[in-house]
Amino acid sequence: MIPQRRPRLALGPLTYYWPRAQVFDFYEQALAWPVDTVYLGETVCSRRHELRSADWLELAARFAAAGKEVVLSTFELIESDSDMRTMRAVAENGRFRVEANDMGAVALLAGRAPFVAGPFLNVYNAGTLALLAESGAMRWVAPVELSASGIAAVRAEAEHAIETEVFAWGRLPLAVSARCFTARYHNLHKDRCEYRCLEDPEGLLVETREGEPFLVMNGVQTQSASVQNLAPWMPDMARLGVDVLRLSPQASGMSEVVSVFAQLACGALGVDAAGERLAHVANARTCDGYWHGQPGMARVAQPQ
Repeated sequence: MIPQRRPRLALGPLTYYWPRAQVFDFYEQALAWPVDTVYLGETVCSRRHELRSADWLELAARFAAAGKEVVLSTFELIESDSDMRTMRAVAENGRFRVEANDMGAVALLAGRAPFVAGPFLNVYNAGTLALLAESGAMRWVAPVELSASGIAAVRAEAEHAIETEVFAWGRLPLAVSARCFTARYHNLHKDRCEYRCLEDPEGLLVETREGEPFLVMNGVQTQSASVQNLAPWMPDMARLGVDVLRLSPQASGMSEVVSVFAQLACGALGVDAAGERLAHVANARTCDGYWHGQPGMARVAQPQ
């Protein structure tokens, strides 16, 4: 049964380092996609300079003119004064909503403007959610490891009206480190990385000794090798009261991903048909283990 309450769709921030022309081409296409919200900005590495702040603001203005909610995302990890200045500029942009992915950003935004509490704030209980809501958070993005029952428990205990967003599609952002794994792989120093992330539009695949896909190294970020696909569980998310589904950008097939989720959300497409279409654009095996309280890489059987 397709939910009567249609979850809104959000295009998450771009986590990979693509050439400037590719980024603009991607977002040119995204202008016409049926997403309600677009998260923009660099969140992974401050050395990724293909787009500058002015470029992101230009894109933000175009999406706002197209009638979409625009949210500017901050870094996942602050490492330098330069990172602090960038974060402050985003937080104080004065026009667009901000996703805070670090408590420093929360401190800058608290009491000044409604903001989105990003997934890297690690909200695992109602007390933390209350703290963020009292600081001005109007939405929280659940950590990817939090199960459906965990999200339900947090929501049940929450005393504040706050929207819930769930990471519904894409390689899971598992960790961020001060070390750059891509630079290390190429035997380069992090500060002289030669921007090797540009060579890997969806990161570097890491396999186990048995040759099984395990992780993806994306500069300082570690992602899952599997693509989380929660499309089959959209009715469950609607019953939980999830307001927004986050779809994380990938290098190819993103238009089809958005189209399938949009059709599924409004009841124009069934779960089985959606699964068949998404299987062609996943670029990796899919998973949904965390949603069920199991290891993240697990794939649970289709819903009955």
